[in-house]
Amino acid sequence: MELRFGVAYARSIAADYRLPSLGATVDEALSRGDSPKTIWRAICQEFEVSSSLR
Repeated sequence: MELRFGVAYARSIAADYRLPSLGATVDEALSRGDSPKTIWRAICQEFEVSSSLR
């Protein structure tokens, strides 16, 4: 996330942005045990993420 959004914005997204496909923020999804791969796919779906970062 830091490569795509920068350090500060990545942390803000992780803590504050609720991903509709997960029904949770990144931090909440990680805390409940969701796979990082599943979370990253949700981020890629929600935001424009370069194919080189996928």
